[in-house]
This record gives sequence, structure tokens and C-alpha cells, in this order.
Amino acid sequence: MSKAFEKLQQIDKEIILLEHTSALLQWDQETGMPALAIEERSDQIALVQGIAHDRMTSPEVGELLGQARSEVGLESLEAETSYAGSGSGTNGGEAGDEAGGAEVSKGAALPPENDPRFFSSAFLRVFGRNYEREVKIPRRLVTELAQTTSRAQAAWIDARRADDFSLFQPHLEKIVALTLEKAEALGYPEQPYDALLDEFEPGMRTSQVEEVFADLKTELTPLVKRITESQRVDDSFRGRGYPAAGQREFSLNLLREMGYDFDRGRLDESAHPFTTSLGGNDVRVTTRFHEDDLFSAIFGTIHEGGHGLYELGIAPSYHGSSLGEGTSLGIHESQSRTWENLIGRSLPFWQHHFPGLKRIFPKQLEDIDAEDFGRAVNRVQPSLIRIEADEVTYSLHVILRFELELALVNRNLEVKDLPEAWNDLMEQLLGIRPPSDADGVLQDVHWSMGAIGYFPTYALGNLFGAQFFNRLQQDIPDVDKRIGGGDLLSIRKWQQEHLHRHGAVYTAPELLRRVTGESLNPRYFIDYLEQKFSRLNVL
Repeated sequence: MSKAFEKLQQIDKEIILLEHTSALLQWDQETGMPALAIEERSDQIALVQGIAHDRMTSPEVGELLGQARSEVGLESLEAETSYAGSGSGTNGGEAGDEAGGAEVSKGAALPPENDPRFFSSAFLRVFGRNYEREVKIPRRLVTELAQTTSRAQAAWIDARRADDFSLFQPHLEKIVALTLEKAEALGYPEQPYDALLDEFEPGMRTSQVEEVFADLKTELTPLVKRITESQRVDDSFRGRGYPAAGQREFSLNLLREMGYDFDRGRLDESAHPFTTSLGGNDVRVTTRFHEDDLFSAIFGTIHEGGHGLYELGIAPSYHGSSLGEGTSLGIHESQSRTWENLIGRSLPFWQHHFPGLKRIFPKQLEDIDAEDFGRAVNRVQPSLIRIEADEVTYSLHVILRFELELALVNRNLEVKDLPEAWNDLMEQLLGIRPPSDADGVLQDVHWSMGAIGYFPTYALGNLFGAQFFNRLQQDIPDVDKRIGGGDLLSIRKWQQEHLHRHGAVYTAPELLRRVTGESLNPRYFIDYLEQKFSRLNVL
């Protein structure tokens, strides 16, 4: 490797260390920081992120990047970022068909993995993209956003606890203003939201999300109606009172069986469950325990465990570099949603795991068996809270947030009008109206984090996950039997080999094609839902 490349690697490692330091400060803020420490904590985070920005955007980095790119011939190496192609719409034919016919621009492929140029090509492609985004954003904006969002997260917790949006409103107004400034600084191909979406799902455009989501609404709305009209499920036992200590014990057991390594991670509590990577060997997950809702912690833990397995499964050779993270938030969500729903809500899963749960809560579950429990966790019912929504209505919750974000970014909606707009749209999409801000507009932490453009990746994760899982079923035909026998490690091994180990080397479209042979095809998700609820004798 050239001196220019080696120097870039060293700079990249320093930046990653700073990012992990910032993440550690944020993790502590969410899990154990004293309330009155927020002012200095926000200054600490802003300082660290400012230093990272300075390091990335220095003139030296631009010069080194140009030299290194020239040496490996990267000028002609472009990543595939188009999500268009076969099966790009839910109405475009059966899953697996070459439907749609849109041409995909692939660019020149990376060298094979056994080619000496592979690592350098992948690294320069990812590091170069990060540099080109970061250099467009003024340092003042980076630190102001960091400081504002750190304080906003504390304000959001207070506002949610008090059920009072007005406590959070001024913070969100400032975040939206700064976010719009960021979008203009970055530039965009079609509309401002493109620049924000690109941070979380590189290469995807707002117009593509709108098209996919329009099809999803068309498919999901009647499906929800058909299921809820015919499904008769009693899940009242979920609220019988489950001490948090027992829930924690079961959550820890689940993570162990999934293959989560507690020598490289830990489980904590937070107001909103999340996963954070503080290094290749330090990936932490959180959940929350509600004693009047058994399902909340179980599926929150499985979901975050899926994120954790992705980060822990990245090849050690990528640790400490820009390649050592997930390739996109949609791909990340595909892993957490797969574990939470395709695996964690399957009947075989509960045939194996229910006896262990019943041993912890024998009185509460004395009249419930594994089949009762499996039916209950698959109850489809429009509900208020996104992270506790069933897998059929979940994407409608995401579409709601996407449409509101788009209205805010396009200046068609003011922050002060957000609670009413939220309630109206939830009533339109899900047929229910939140009785409070806490169960409505204040239920998610993302806007306080400044993560506008993030929400679409949750629904995209459903689509990616179903497409990947279809491939897994072809490779492991007896996967249901393995799940029922408690063999979750074979699934983790498949995911690690085909998805996790690559880190950020491939773009999401490249990874989809590499694993499934297709571009994004939402039909797999719709077919999965239809088949599953038919087997449950609901459709």
C-alpha cells in the first residue's frame, strides 16, 4: 500500500475512535447520566464531533484521497446505488420474476475478494463518500446540531413524561431549521429530503420511497382489514403483571440463544430501545420493561439483538475503519426485523422458547400454552405505538412518519401543527386517534436526535428482510425445524457469511443482488404476510 493510503487509514481510524467516543457519551446519556449533567454533556458531544469533522475535512485528507484513488484506479470504480430494477413494485408480478424491466446502473464492480486491490478499493469508495458529504457541511453546523440534539433528547424525555409537546416544540423547531440548512449544504438531485435520506440509505431518492410506499399502502390497507375482520385472538394475558427482573432474565436468555456475545456487549435499559457500536468488540443493546406488557421487552430485545448481531458479525479486518459498520440503515433494519418478526413471531420459535418463559412466570401463564402464545404475538390490530406494532400494520406507522417529515422539510407543515397532523394521519392510515402526545407525536426519539430521513429505513428493512429470508430458506430448507429445535446459531451463521461480514463494503443494492440475484422486490414481503396468515387460518 502507498504512503498516501496508509496515512488515510490512520486518519480514518482516528475519526472512528472519535465517533465511538461520541457514541459512548450518548449511550451514557440514555442509560445512566444524571439529569442535571445535560448541559455539559451536550458540550462534550459537540466538541468531540467538531474535532472529528475537522479531521475529516482537512485539506490534507482531500489531497491524500486524490493520490490514493489515482494509485488504485478508483476514478472508474462506481458503486451501484440504484434501487430500481426487476420487481421494484409490489404489483410488478410474482416475487422472483424479472418484472418491471427498469435498467440498473451498476457501475464498475469491485475487484474479487481475493484480489489484493479489493480492500483498498472498497475502503477508498466508502471513505471517499464520507469525505465528500462531510466537507460540504460547515463546522459550525456540525457542532450546533450536536449540541442542539443532545439537549433536545433530554427535553424529549421530559416532554413525553409530562405528555406535553410544547416542552419539546422549540427544540424540534431548531432541529428542523438546522436540518434544512444541512440539506442545502449537501445538495440534492431532486428535492431536499433526498440529501437527508441519503445519509441513512445511500443512493435512494425520495421519489423511489414514495413509489414503494404508495404500493405498500395499496397492499397493506385491505390486508389489515381482512385479517382484523376474521382474526379472533385473546392476548389479554400480556398485561397480567410481569416483574421486570423476570423479564430481564428471559431477555438475557434470548440474546444468548441468538448468539449475542456478552463478552463483547451488554443489555441495559433506556426510554427508547437502541443499539450502539462503541467498537468492533463493544456493541451494546438496550430494551425497556413494562410490567403490564410482557411483549414490549421481549420483542424490543429480539429486535435490538438483531442489530447487535449484525455489528458483531462484521469481519475483524474491518474493525476500526469506515468499512466496519452496516452498509445502510435499511439493511440494518432488515436484520433486526427478521429476528423480531420472521423468526421471533414464528410458531416454531415459541414452541421452543415458551416453556422457558413459563418457568419464569408460572402463575401469569398457567392457562396459556405455546400455541396460544404464538397466536397472541401474531395478533394484528391497529395500535398507537410503532415499536409495539404487529408486522402487518408496522409499515403504516413508518409511512405516517415519512409523510410528516416530507411535509416539514418541504415547508408544508409547521412544527407547532405537528401533533394535530400526526393524529389526523394516524386516524386516516390506522383508524385510531391518539388520546395524548405521549402516545402520539412524542413516542419516538428520532426527531430529538436530528435523524430526519431515518424512518423510511424501517419499512425498507421489512422489504429487504423478507427478500433475504427467502434466499435463506432456499439455502436452509429445514429452517423452521431448526428454529423449533432451538438452533438459532445456524441462522446467525448464514447471516454472518452472506451479509454481516461484509460491513459497509457493498452498497445495499449491491448486497441485494449479491445475495438474492435481484434488485429490491417488495413482493417478497407481501407474499410472506399472505402465506403466514393463511397458515394461521386467518385469511
